[in-house]
Amino acid sequence: MSSTTPRPKLSQLCELCHCRKAMIKRPKNLQKICKLCFYNVFETEIHNTIVNNKLFYPGERIAVGASGGKDSTVLAYILKLLNERYNYGVEIVLLSIDEGIVGYRDDSLATVKRNKEQYNLPLEIVSYKDLYNWSMDEIVSCAGIRNSCTYCGVLRRQALDRGAAKLGINHVVTGHNADDMAETVLMNLLRGDVARLEKSTTIMTSSSGSPIKRSKPFKYSYQKEIVLYAHYKKLDYFSTECTYAPEAFRGTTRELMKNLEAIRPSCIIDIIHSGENFVLREKKIRQQFRKNPPKQSTESKGGPINEEIEVRADGSISLNKKGFVDGNRCEKCGYLSSNKICKACMLLEGLEMNRAKISIDNNESIDGAAKVVRTLEQLTF
Repeated sequence: MSSTTPRPKLSQLCELCHCRKAMIKRPKNLQKICKLCFYNVFETEIHNTIVNNKLFYPGERIAVGASGGKDSTVLAYILKLLNERYNYGVEIVLLSIDEGIVGYRDDSLATVKRNKEQYNLPLEIVSYKDLYNWSMDEIVSCAGIRNSCTYCGVLRRQALDRGAAKLGINHVVTGHNADDMAETVLMNLLRGDVARLEKSTTIMTSSSGSPIKRSKPFKYSYQKEIVLYAHYKKLDYFSTECTYAPEAFRGTTRELMKNLEAIRPSCIIDIIHSGENFVLREKKIRQQFRKNPPKQSTESKGGPINEEIEVRADGSISLNKKGFVDGNRCEKCGYLSSNKICKACMLLEGLEMNRAKISIDNNESIDGAAKVVRTLEQLTF
């Protein structure tokens, strides 16, 4: 430092290295640190999350759910960086889902394709249109914008699994951050969805009926810190919000989270820890059956038979002592499901019932005033 350059005050120095000027106040704990220390702390925290939870093993192939947004872009960059630095020994592949949202997804996919070249990682793109014969724009035009996130969430989850299976990969890594997980806990509480509450903060989810597991290395990483990291590292990402997102219930929860964070920055981690400690107790009741007793019963026909009914955490009832068997498959598509028909097939079946049977746009039999109106609607000035 030259004699003409004023020395920074002690209060302006980084609280970690005490030698460089503090440039960043961490949203997580309001700690004032320099850029280099921020990089080191941010990357080390994610590395510790990966190691402590044993997310990867040497030789594993992992698919990063790449949308082109800040979370998935930083995730792909950091995983490649940490894989080389700490020698995880994993092979990383970018997996993108094209939902079919004109003006949003087509632009974000262009960002993903640039990331492919920047990080030198292979890329696979799977589209809703190819998998389900529906795009999100078509779904919204049929079912309405209010239900868009319900359809997209169910279909996207299945599309990621099918894309990973196509690549022969059994591990999908997503960019869900601490804000997302805290919002999910609040959403489940506000909706009274206790069935999902217990698993809403799990860092790795898997099922014995499916070889594909999912993990979230950003579980304890604040969204603001991810944005700061992307900004200072000058990463190429797409920042526009989804066209249909403002109408979703999550948007209301996100506003609540922002207000809570402004009062108490640690509330995000506190909500996650609260979610981790939610354990729902199974309730069991006893009921007498007098008609059609089970075949395996030794009681005489028509006599009182005590059969145990299990009431699950989500309120559903199992008449079978064994209850739900993990690994059940949808009778239509073969995807993992707790019911005979999976949620995606149920949603698609409802859409097909409402799909127009006759295409008006290209119908040559339409003439006269109707044809003029169609022509005028397509004109731009």
